[in-house]
Amino acid sequence: MLLLQDDMKLPRISLLSQVSAAHLVSHLHIMALPALLPLLPNQMGVGFVELGLALSVFNIVSALVQAPLGFAVDRFGARRMLTFGLLLGSSSFLSLGVLPTYGWLLVAMGLAGFANGIYHPADYSMLSGGIDERRMGRAFSVHTFAGYAGAAIAPAMLLGIAAWQGDTRLAFAAAGLAGFVAIALLWLPSRLSAAAGAGPRKQTSAAKPRSSAVKVFTPAVFALTFLFVLLSLSGGSIQNFSVSALLSGYDIPLAIANGGLTAFLFASAFGVLSGGALADRTAHHGTVAAVALAAAGMLIATIPIFGVHGYLLVAILGMAGFLFGIIAPSRDMLVRAAAPPGAEGRVFGIVSTGFNIGGAVGPVLFGWLLDSGRPEGIFWSAVAFMLFTVLISLLQERRTPKARIAAEAAAVR
Repeated sequence: MLLLQDDMKLPRISLLSQVSAAHLVSHLHIMALPALLPLLPNQMGVGFVELGLALSVFNIVSALVQAPLGFAVDRFGARRMLTFGLLLGSSSFLSLGVLPTYGWLLVAMGLAGFANGIYHPADYSMLSGGIDERRMGRAFSVHTFAGYAGAAIAPAMLLGIAAWQGDTRLAFAAAGLAGFVAIALLWLPSRLSAAAGAGPRKQTSAAKPRSSAVKVFTPAVFALTFLFVLLSLSGGSIQNFSVSALLSGYDIPLAIANGGLTAFLFASAFGVLSGGALADRTAHHGTVAAVALAAAGMLIATIPIFGVHGYLLVAILGMAGFLFGIIAPSRDMLVRAAAPPGAEGRVFGIVSTGFNIGGAVGPVLFGWLLDSGRPEGIFWSAVAFMLFTVLISLLQERRTPKARIAAEAAAVR
């Protein structure tokens, strides 16, 4: 009774706020190394290829462990696993404040990649178990927005700390400390949390999914996995390497280059919310994604063509980011349309590995472009990957069964 009374004295926050805070920190951690990338070659004495390799380590580890960690979430409970992920990821970045060497950077990014593999399985498990079904769509939208917001605040926050301190150690430590704040919030009493993180749910034999009866490795699923690879490459080129490209190839001041990246990331976050509303009003999700990406690619192309600078550069990157964010809900609806009934979770898990594949390949490619004196290649690469994604989005809409499009259109009406 005393424990219950003590628990009741603690402030109660919504489950969505807790999970969204963890998601914000996970994206802050994803962007920690890219945000500090312009400063690290001088401080660590390495080139962009070596730093790109560190980003690849993060994504390779995350890709390898994500599926097994999904089973661990079901076995040990989402809240416990999410706490472990936050603790491991935060400790990894804190350690870089003490050991800011390239060798340890590779180790720390591997540990952070392991932690990153926990977040999505645990987040979606907690939301699915503790949020009212009628609010699930909006809850997922807010959850995604929080992740984009975490990425958006990283450049200004971490570069500001690094500039104040004179090196990157305190900036890495600050990224780590943010995770401990999220852990504290995660263990406050929450509303609608009785079913969340309580451990694995029991299933009757009739309720157990029969994986052998459902074919999930279809051409459409493989195409969507490739689409996720391309999205990772096009977004990663801007998020991770645009500031370094602008500094080295266009003589853009760091404040303006960082402002452009921040505009891209913040606008992407708000684009997600707008894209969610748009996705609820149309059944033609491939067309929405294609139009938004084509427009974003045209905007990005103006940077190497016209050499834009100053506040116009910030505005262009902001508009491109908004369009890039719009596609996220439509992208997810394409995955849903390609999934057999009852197999949405498995299909989404398969196609999401495309993000990690792109995240492993892209940094080495983009680092080579910078080290080879081709900064304009960062922007042309983004444009090329976006155009390939446009084609796949349109093809996927053609693959979607007409009956499913008609049903979604009727639901919209």
